[in-house]
Amino acid sequence: MPDVAPSNRPSRISKTAAFLVRPHLLDRQAICDTFRWSDARRQLAGLPGGALNIAAEAVERHGRGARAEHPAIVWLGADGGRQTITYGELQRRSSRFANAIIALGLQRGDRLFVLAPRIPALYVAVLGALKAGVVVSPLFSAFGPEPIATRMNLGGGRALVSTAALYARKVAPVRERIPTLEHVLLAGCGGDTPAPAGAHDLDALLQRASDEFATVATAPDEMALLHFTSGTTGKPKGAVHVHEAVVAHYATGLYALDLHADDVFWCTADPGWVTGMSYGIIAPLVHGVTMVVDEAEFDPERWYRILQDERVTVWYTAPTAVRMLMKAGAGIADRYRFDGLRFIASVGEPLNPQAVWWGQDVFGLPIHDNWWQTETGGIMIANTVAQDIKPGSMGLPLPGIEAFVVQRRDGEVEIVDAPDVEGELALRAGWPSMFRGYLNDDERYRRCFVRDLYLTGDLVKRDADGYYWFVGRADDVIKSAGHLIGPFEVESALMEHPAVAEAGVIGKPDPVLGETVKAFVSLKGGYTAGEELRRELLGHARRRLGPTVAPKEIDFTAKLPRTRSGKIMRRLLKARELGLPEGDTSTLEADDRQPQ
Repeated sequence: MPDVAPSNRPSRISKTAAFLVRPHLLDRQAICDTFRWSDARRQLAGLPGGALNIAAEAVERHGRGARAEHPAIVWLGADGGRQTITYGELQRRSSRFANAIIALGLQRGDRLFVLAPRIPALYVAVLGALKAGVVVSPLFSAFGPEPIATRMNLGGGRALVSTAALYARKVAPVRERIPTLEHVLLAGCGGDTPAPAGAHDLDALLQRASDEFATVATAPDEMALLHFTSGTTGKPKGAVHVHEAVVAHYATGLYALDLHADDVFWCTADPGWVTGMSYGIIAPLVHGVTMVVDEAEFDPERWYRILQDERVTVWYTAPTAVRMLMKAGAGIADRYRFDGLRFIASVGEPLNPQAVWWGQDVFGLPIHDNWWQTETGGIMIANTVAQDIKPGSMGLPLPGIEAFVVQRRDGEVEIVDAPDVEGELALRAGWPSMFRGYLNDDERYRRCFVRDLYLTGDLVKRDADGYYWFVGRADDVIKSAGHLIGPFEVESALMEHPAVAEAGVIGKPDPVLGETVKAFVSLKGGYTAGEELRRELLGHARRRLGPTVAPKEIDFTAKLPRTRSGKIMRRLLKARELGLPEGDTSTLEADDRQPQ
């Protein structure tokens, strides 16, 4: 078991104090024993004939019901502006968007991509498209042109919602290479900023559209969301999620985030990633709470001021952000009061114990870590508000989730019953937000399962109390600032440069970001390694991939270690970089082995 407690700190935070609000999961064992997903679904409105639509649950039933005048979104502009959008207004705006895209010819099942900063138009577009039965695929606004084109081509994107600035920098240069893209809808046009040729003024379209729209009665297993996640080799994978996922968004919002009707909720994740979609849009709106949306980038003083001035009650953030706040010093926080805050949760990568205790010191509340993946669609394992916290742990499985530690043997898996034994985390299939496939890659999807067990690829241990502890990833995916980065995508971009013969990419531990991207490059003949070329390659990668995905460091090497079948051994690159044991090198090309 890892050393989970900082010096002079206990290894467990006991939750024995009185709660400001009675937690939904106060009696965890009793709820887990009786929980059924069918019961959770009955808490939602549904549609005639057994249909289910995410937007109907997130906005329609509130916007046309008792919460019509309740604030749905409190939007904070980067320039200091503030806008409150009620559920009734959000319902009408999203209906206008649905009518607008139907008028353009989009049909049920078409794919609409969203590439935008955190502006109201993003939220209206997501909900309006879902109302119309159109599949939504979010893109991170910091992506460069290449990742955008790759994903839109893989997903067959027929429409794109963006802003004029993002479109000009990131989409226009590659639009001719996206043959399926027919319609580009740009927010913020008009006046001095007309829509460029080949694009629509989104605001003008919405003004002309009716605010009455009958939500499409989508089937529960009908595709709703397409989230791309990068693997260690090959192209990004498109994880397919369906409208039934809203049942899990409701249940996990209830039990993992403990949302109540009067909460003010702030999820700091960008909607370009799955966390920002599942818990930055869907779950809070399904529960009818008020959610804070901040357009600006991270700034410690601004964040503390938002927590204070907006009287945030439930805050969902990422370990990278927590570490950056810690680095800024507690002195800033001392200037603010957080009287409304009652629960803090974190996701994206393991949260170190010091960060859990830092929350206790600064806010009077520990930070509750939880675990899930793009493929799971929702939170699976969590430190919840009413249960004891073991700092450094992932927590306990939520109601409806059966988790196991397994070990693979000869194509089968064996469940490990003993505590503190390392193995792969497996989940029994059947929860509503489970991904239903990788787009156009059925074989890869099937490899994720053995019988009815989904194999997550994450290595864990389970202690004697049932708490899970993250050990490491079973593949090479890099986790930087909560974002998943596929090495192959970075390597491919570097190899587009005429000087590069081959490239290998690893994640290098970083105290703030979790990992940073480091690349090892071998050069073609006629090129000389040096600082000037290093800067040129770093700039090339940033232009092609965007600053989040591009490497922060590049080292030159004569040759990359490869297996006999030609695969780059990233594991070996990382071991050599960090001075770790190289492990089994039996598959390594003979001339790449290090002296013993």
